[in-house]
Amino acid sequence: MFLASTWKDYEVLDTGDGEKLERWGDVILRRPDPQVIWPKGDPALWKKAQAHYHRSEKGGGEWEFFGRLPDRWVIRHGDWHFYVRPTGFKHTGLFPEQAANWQWMAERIRQSGREDVRVLNLFGYTGGASIACAQAGAHVTHVDAAKGMVQWAKENRALNELPETSFRFIVEDALRFVQRELRRGNRYDGILMDPPSYGRGPSGEVWKLENELYGLVDTCAQALSERPVFFLLNGYTTGFQASVLGNLLTRCVASRHGGTVDSEELCLPVTAGGVLPCGASGRWQM
Repeated sequence: MFLASTWKDYEVLDTGDGEKLERWGDVILRRPDPQVIWPKGDPALWKKAQAHYHRSEKGGGEWEFFGRLPDRWVIRHGDWHFYVRPTGFKHTGLFPEQAANWQWMAERIRQSGREDVRVLNLFGYTGGASIACAQAGAHVTHVDAAKGMVQWAKENRALNELPETSFRFIVEDALRFVQRELRRGNRYDGILMDPPSYGRGPSGEVWKLENELYGLVDTCAQALSERPVFFLLNGYTTGFQASVLGNLLTRCVASRHGGTVDSEELCLPVTAGGVLPCGASGRWQM
């Protein structure tokens, strides 16, 4: 498995009964997780939660706060700093399990020995991966269809005091952007993507992962440079195993460029015991 085990400001304290108890800096949150089908541990530990996200039977849900929380706060992983806050869709603006991939991409960039690595981050969200790649020396094109997420990524860029010249922020549908880049002749040395299971683009385009993913990966493979460094494919959709991601990278990327493919579960350690499964990742490298 790919285990994100190097956090100090983040911790999964316990899991059970469809929920996870997490420490985000000094703030403890309780959130749902459908893969947690075992019982909770110490009840006293769960009472320490400062906010609890409740799912609604009609879809969505809402936060219950026990006292006042900051509007947002900063957590750190090594030299990387990120703003986090509870949002209306149970998320906090960061997927901490992705730290395992941030470290892997940063290592690939540094080990390339190049100062001209260009990275494309599709479905870039609030920019965790973009920060990691830029701090490793790459120029990052960050693409997301949600204007608010791109703004959050810009704020994370400023928080890390990284130069604006190291980034290009784009609000657009991922596939449409890559198709335009191909027509323009723009190529990238590293590509990563974190596509949702279902969503809509800025013009109302419907995205369903099972229908769109192969075409997106294959199109992106064409946007790799002649000296590519890495390709990362993340999957959170239930039923999409790590081997599915590995097969896509083998067919679309390795068939063109050689290199090696590795695909595994993505997990977080749980302080009370065990690990929390958090989807899967497929990694390609030269």
